[in-house]
Amino acid sequence: MMSVKKIVSYILIGLVLAFTLIALLGVWGIIDLQQVMAKILYSLIIVFAASAVILFIFSVLIKDDTNSKPN
Repeated sequence: MMSVKKIVSYILIGLVLAFTLIALLGVWGIIDLQQVMAKILYSLIIVFAASAVILFIFSVLIKDDTNSKPN
């Protein structure tokens, strides 16, 4: 079973490669870099907001009772 560190590492490597490819295409003038970067930033903001809501749900509504003391 792969650990979380390895999965996150592979995701980060993929993101670096994707951003590098986008930057190279922008430098060579194949794509409009400003428009692409604006869409990427808006997408990241949406993903961040969604993950914050999910984190709130997990931390507040679905509490793990393993840390509480037994009566």
